[in-house]
Amino acid sequence: MTPDPGRPLVSVIVPNYNYAESLDLCLRSILDQTYPNLEILLVDDCSTDGSVAVAEALGVRVVSTGVNGGCGRARNIGAARSAGELLCYVDSDLVLAPDAVANAVQLLVGDPAIGAVCGIEDPEPLLHDTAVARYRGLQYHYWSISAEGDVSFLFPAVCLIRRTVFEEVGPFNPALRHTEEVDYGYRLTRRYRLVLTSRVRGRHDHDHELRGLLRKLFHRGRLRIPLYARARRFGQGFETASRAWGSLAAFGVLPALAAPLLLGPWGVLLPASLLGVSLACDAGMYAFVRRRHGVPFLVFFAGLHFLVNVTITAGVATGALQWLASGTFRRLYDASFPVDHPPLRGTA
Repeated sequence: MTPDPGRPLVSVIVPNYNYAESLDLCLRSILDQTYPNLEILLVDDCSTDGSVAVAEALGVRVVSTGVNGGCGRARNIGAARSAGELLCYVDSDLVLAPDAVANAVQLLVGDPAIGAVCGIEDPEPLLHDTAVARYRGLQYHYWSISAEGDVSFLFPAVCLIRRTVFEEVGPFNPALRHTEEVDYGYRLTRRYRLVLTSRVRGRHDHDHELRGLLRKLFHRGRLRIPLYARARRFGQGFETASRAWGSLAAFGVLPALAAPLLLGPWGVLLPASLLGVSLACDAGMYAFVRRRHGVPFLVFFAGLHFLVNVTITAGVATGALQWLASGTFRRLYDASFPVDHPPLRGTA
């Protein structure tokens, strides 16, 4: 790739921990970008697999974090060790479409009110084509497409941010392991627009084991509570009112299963009604899945999404109880919200 001094330099920063399996595909997709003015930096978070060797074989510069500290810390180190006017973060288990960087640069440079641009992932999983990975790819893609436009939290699997904005907003909070992107988006959108767009695309190696997916979603729900309480609003993007009601209705099905024992045969209407409400709250997603994969997979998808809704609600409920009981938990995001901070965009 021949540098073009007439275009801003983009530093593509790839945080990585033990993703050697997908890293070759990821880095090759960056090397194949149509945008001509790139530098690539792999920030390795003390991997124990062959990740560093994969990057070095492709001639990609590697920086080590020294101590395993999570994605947020790796992204901060990448920003400090790179030179681009624009910072492009790409997860090491994601493959970029060839025009992803070029389209992101065009959007960002064309509107100074935009502080960062995030991409949307394809519905098909990159490597592990398990039923769980197919579920996660379809669900994440549909929720992303339906949220396209202005959002309030960062989608860091592929995103482009102005260096001046990064310096103004400050680094990712390295103490956060599950919600650093939500925290960062809230901080950024106090002053700038944050845009999610299908013009910037990639294919992700989604969670392919049920236990790992549910554990991640539980803790994300739990750890959002002190942030939302501190910010005094929910996120703009995935978390619509309809989906919140859908999750609550799904969770309510479980205790409602006892209704037939208390009310007789007619009691079955209560859990059935709650299940119907839960399905109706994201009807567009279920129609999307049926069109792509047919009714048999839709049945599996709906069953798994019911379990996901219950897990998310359980995480939120646990977080609410933890917020009530623990001052330390309530102060988890205080560093991101100083006393004299200006109002968040869209709030009074």
